[in-house]
Amino acid sequence: MSLPKDHCIWITGASLGLGRALALRCAREGWRVVASARGREHLESLAAEAADLAGEITPCPLDVTDAEAVAAAVQQVEAEIAPVGIAVLNAGTHRPISAGSFRAGDVEGLLKLNVLGIANCLEALLPRMIARRQGRLALVASVAGYAGLPTAAGYGASKAAVINMAESLKPELDRLGVTVQVVNPGFVQTPLTDKNDFPMPFLMPADDAAEAFFRGLRSQRFEIVFPRRFVYLMKLLKILPYRLFFALTRRTVPSR
Repeated sequence: MSLPKDHCIWITGASLGLGRALALRCAREGWRVVASARGREHLESLAAEAADLAGEITPCPLDVTDAEAVAAAVQQVEAEIAPVGIAVLNAGTHRPISAGSFRAGDVEGLLKLNVLGIANCLEALLPRMIARRQGRLALVASVAGYAGLPTAAGYGASKAAVINMAESLKPELDRLGVTVQVVNPGFVQTPLTDKNDFPMPFLMPADDAAEAFFRGLRSQRFEIVFPRRFVYLMKLLKILPYRLFFALTRRTVPSR
């Protein structure tokens, strides 16, 4: 599968980390990329970095938690640039949440960006893709959505919701000509993971992760995963009996 001729790929959360690396990889392939994030300066530097590549990157500053702004942005992109053939809904964030400092507001913030941000994009995109009976949606979740892990009560819950959302939409959209994929990365070296103060097994450079992501977009797989060894370990973890599961996850609880 490739990007349909005269269509564009829209990537949210494209200013830094994995989203940025993927935008550049797509532009190297000659694809027309629309890059969205809240930071205009990062997007403009991304577009400048792609100036000599086969494709092009057009900045589209956007806060995906603003449903009206998302709808307006999609309308503008399709009217002035190209129909969205592929949408990579990647905008998201992480905030560790411990039992001792649990705040509902922290969970709300993660759900608002990581889940409702994707839902806002889907609301704007689905009628257009369904009408064309063509399109590909890649919803970026995480292996943290497989099972509850210490300090991830908000982040993991949000990513589990994204996985469930993709699974729920796929059967119906298959019949309507729209492809849905869920993307479950392990640890990827980004400004977000640079803040982590715990071991990150199989930490993957962003460019390598973007290459794996790009290959996944060109496949018919429902789930795109990387790095594979870590993902398989996480899949094994989630099917263990709770007695064994908690025996292992307790070892990762920070000592006080």
